[in-house]
Amino acid sequence: MEPSIQYVTTSDGVSIAYYALGSGPPLISLSPTLCFQIDIEWRIPVFRRIAENAARPFTYIRYDPRGSGLSSRDITDFSVDAMMRDLEAVADKVAQGPFSIFAPSTGSAIAMAYAARHPDRVAKLVMWNGYALGADMRTPALDGIIALAETDWNMASESFSRAVVGWADNELGGRMAAMMRESITPATWVASEKQVALRDVRPLLSAVVAPALIMHARNHPYFKTDSAKRLAAALPNARLVLVEGRSLMFGSREVLPIIAEFLGSVPAPPAATPELPQGTAIILFTDIVDSTAMTERIGDDAFRAMTRELDTSLRSAIRESGGVTVEGKLLGDGVLGVFTSARQGIDAAIRCRNAAEATKLELHIGLHAGDVIRERDNIYGGAVNIASRIAGASQPGEILVSDTVRSLARTSANVTFEDRGEHVMKGITEPQRLFAVLPLTG
Repeated sequence: MEPSIQYVTTSDGVSIAYYALGSGPPLISLSPTLCFQIDIEWRIPVFRRIAENAARPFTYIRYDPRGSGLSSRDITDFSVDAMMRDLEAVADKVAQGPFSIFAPSTGSAIAMAYAARHPDRVAKLVMWNGYALGADMRTPALDGIIALAETDWNMASESFSRAVVGWADNELGGRMAAMMRESITPATWVASEKQVALRDVRPLLSAVVAPALIMHARNHPYFKTDSAKRLAAALPNARLVLVEGRSLMFGSREVLPIIAEFLGSVPAPPAATPELPQGTAIILFTDIVDSTAMTERIGDDAFRAMTRELDTSLRSAIRESGGVTVEGKLLGDGVLGVFTSARQGIDAAIRCRNAAEATKLELHIGLHAGDVIRERDNIYGGAVNIASRIAGASQPGEILVSDTVRSLARTSANVTFEDRGEHVMKGITEPQRLFAVLPLTG
């Protein structure tokens, strides 16, 4: 269930990227802060699971607000009125009748302003660490990160992202930081955060007639419980639920069932997700040929559009061949898949090559078999490194496999193999005999 990203134009001419999943009552989810990008977010397992779970009982809609992600970037006005135009445009496009809103952190002020001004459009409102007064969330630590962003964007993005997801999850924090640097410029982020501090929607709260659920993390360093209590008291029809934990992100096990009960639709049990193997696996490694030169030739925006399309196609190819895409590994322009049989891996490699040709891109493709170590959403081991080196040794559009893969697949993969000789590879002690995958003839 890959999302199809579409665009809508706001009343003031801003292009907003969004996707919609599912077929139930509409639920529009706002971004918690301007450091997300919906296509990159989808490739991070925890965020994709949230979207997939929400799309079972609802039509789940996510969008990139102005100034960030795939939406228009050249923006300086991040006032509540300006940001509300994004929500208005998306809602008018995807929701014919009343809809519900999920609004985490900085999105809450926008959601409440919209609900106050369009009371007939909002069925229910869920907020996570919400606030009505921007000054309530200001702390010396956050102000320090904002000041740091003006001089050291890498350090600021790493610090802010770990504050968002919690310091305990280093891998997720790193991926969040990388997404933040991709989705917004430091100058835009600083400008948006400074304007967030000026928000004050308290005069509008009495006009929010929709039932509101306020979920708030207890003892959070930025979002204070007293602020949540004041917000609940000011809204005419609000319920406050305090939960344990400090992360700005909501945890599915504790929070999602409460949200589902409030919205009146209990999600169906999640579909079984194939697990990454532990032990021997067939490893497929792909990488885009000469991505740096391609970017210089056609420009960043065009190249990103092509790679997003290709990434979706490669993941589909791996899934359709019975494999699992490895999410935790930072691959740059590549995709890593694992399989339980060599036949599946070769089938996926051929599908990946065909998908690349359809997008006018070329791939380096390599396959190896060996033991892997599974850790959460990632795999490790020497076999993974060898698969990467084999891909690097391939010519554009060529599929190279190790002798181990050839031996496993020669009677089942419906292809033939051409000997490419032994290759000495960086960091690999023993030379590897490689074979090119060719179609059967005659």
